[in-house]
Amino acid sequence: MERDRGGGAGIYGCLCHHGCPVEGRAVFFALSFLCVSSHIGPVMSLPDTPLYLDYQATTPCDPRVVQAMVPLWTEMSANPHSTAHESGQKVAGLVEQARDSVAALIGAEAREIVFTSGATEANNLAIKGAARFALHHAPSAPRRIITVATEHKCVLESVHDLAREGFEPVILPVGADGLLDPQVLREALTLPALLVSVMTVNNETGVIQDIATLSRLAHERGALFHTDAAQAAGKIPFSVGSGEARIDLMSLSAHKMYGPKGIGALYVRRRPRIRLEPLFSGGGQERGLRSGTLPAPLIVGFGAACAIARQEGEAEAVRIAGLRDRLLSLLRQAVPGVSVNGSLEQRVAGNLNVAFPPDIARDRTAQQVMAALPWLAMSTGSACTSAEVEPSYVLRAMGVSGAQAARSLRLGIGRYTSAADVDRAVAALAQVWRDGLSISLCQDAT
Repeated sequence: MERDRGGGAGIYGCLCHHGCPVEGRAVFFALSFLCVSSHIGPVMSLPDTPLYLDYQATTPCDPRVVQAMVPLWTEMSANPHSTAHESGQKVAGLVEQARDSVAALIGAEAREIVFTSGATEANNLAIKGAARFALHHAPSAPRRIITVATEHKCVLESVHDLAREGFEPVILPVGADGLLDPQVLREALTLPALLVSVMTVNNETGVIQDIATLSRLAHERGALFHTDAAQAAGKIPFSVGSGEARIDLMSLSAHKMYGPKGIGALYVRRRPRIRLEPLFSGGGQERGLRSGTLPAPLIVGFGAACAIARQEGEAEAVRIAGLRDRLLSLLRQAVPGVSVNGSLEQRVAGNLNVAFPPDIARDRTAQQVMAALPWLAMSTGSACTSAEVEPSYVLRAMGVSGAQAARSLRLGIGRYTSAADVDRAVAALAQVWRDGLSISLCQDAT
């Protein structure tokens, strides 16, 4: 069935799979959605208020964070590096206050915080920076880099990129619970390694790794230890530690903790000093590790988000865990056989990754359920392309079958989720799975 690929008018195959022609991209999804009702019954009516349960993808910016940033947008526009005048000095002072706040959240020193554009850049700087510094300044250093099959793509791709520069990627498996067995890492470290990178909290399953044990194993064998803590900061209590259980490099992201998008940080330990090669050249800002003018408004917002997390994070986690448990309990009552992907015990409070049972789901997929409930923001962990749906590589690495992965949804709860929101989401999900109200957003384009 032909589809227009040039962005203009064309003939599209209706998403109901009954071959109904639809002219023009502008009405494609709307008419397809309405057409479903003529074939499988009435589609759930769209409510006036969207419901957000995708807190692992991003978090809403806290109004207090926005308030802290406003003066930097409207009144204090000086470059924080222009410290020859009073305006620049004031902005620079606010940046340093924010740096203090970020450092305090993880038990670090302010001078160990390097601001980046986000966790992706921080992960690249940590992994590639450590590897390239060793390559150019420590020729006898090991060339093995160890990470885990369930890491974020930016970590896995960074490690694979370094294979072209002479490094050996070592990708470790996890168990069905999503956890890395320390014995697996211990065995991998029988050969010397330069760096071990293990994320603190998984972005899809919410599983919390035993970072203290894993970092201690790495240091006992002389390897550096990096963790992507983007999903952990502000949600669970942790610090950069000390001694053998210390963390050498830690990546953070503001927008995962109710701060602004476009700003993150890399913690770089000073004692013992960790040396990195910068990713790009410039004016040498951020201790020479990250050149470029600092985005002062975003940094101030990041600092405010960290301060709020320090003050309210513990109580907030208790409340959110209660909502998560309510969500799971109600889902299991409404749809018997719902299972949890990954460890439920070692899991961050706001994450619930569930698989619907095959006898209830029949041929329906999580992608189709999302299409039937466009007002309910959630995620599958799958990548939808023009001709295929790939199961979540994280779930597949845990031994989850492709069929179960296709029936799995990630539901994220956060600061602005209420009990009423949970009840509303369960009612909608249960109706869709039971009654078969679904449409597909991915079909063969030929």
